[in-house]
Amino acid sequence: MILDTHVHIITMKVDPAGALAAMRKAGIDGGVLLSMPPAMFKMWESPSDPKERLENVMQWVQGQKNLFPFFWIDPTEDDALGQVELAVKRGVAGFKIICSGYFPSDERVVKVCTAIAQAGKPILFHSGILWDGLPSSKYNRPAEFEALMQIDGLRFALAHMSWPWVDECLAVFGKIAHARNAKCQMFIDMTPGTPTIYRKEALTKLFTIGYKVADNVLFGTDGRVPEYNSEWPRTWIDRDNAIYDELGLDQEQREKIYCKNLLRFIGTAENKG
Repeated sequence: MILDTHVHIITMKVDPAGALAAMRKAGIDGGVLLSMPPAMFKMWESPSDPKERLENVMQWVQGQKNLFPFFWIDPTEDDALGQVELAVKRGVAGFKIICSGYFPSDERVVKVCTAIAQAGKPILFHSGILWDGLPSSKYNRPAEFEALMQIDGLRFALAHMSWPWVDECLAVFGKIAHARNAKCQMFIDMTPGTPTIYRKEALTKLFTIGYKVADNVLFGTDGRVPEYNSEWPRTWIDRDNAIYDELGLDQEQREKIYCKNLLRFIGTAENKG
């Protein structure tokens, strides 16, 4: 089974059956649906009311065992903690954050991440270059996320392997994995990100650096719904599998990449197959 860790909802139209049909054409069985963005993020139009965005993503997953709702939150909004509480009550599987104008070390961010960790939910962060037309990439350098190391029980993933700062991302992963006092767990979302000319280099570094990454890497596509492009993920799956062949990754490792690690990240032991 293949689950896509990184799928954006980009309109208010709700069509899980159509999206899943398109996913299956690519050999994908479901995955994480990221709600429409908060007001601060201007790349596409979105309802200003957080409750409206939350209800939209929950409609997408109703009755769908292989779709997992993540609520995109701006931790600098005045009612961010209230949004976390409401989203948890509604049954979200996790949260999405893009630090588009603030650092992960911002006191407001730390408070929100602490509340999310206390609720037992994971966070998918954007990391790496941010194509929002603003001077914002500095907030998304992987080393900035060291500020989250002391949040007890936090599970977080850095998306896109933090490209172009892949080496820095791996260094942060290694630091957290080996730190005696680290209270969190870090995952690496391999969603492109990496242009094709860098893909083999990035994956080779990831799987040969010597850190125990096997249980902490996630497959994703940066796909969009309701119009999920089946050709895009299939191309990346084929490309990655060819690289995995060269690296000698066995079937057990690939099952972790494509499915099992995401279920661990979300925090469910249930076999969704």
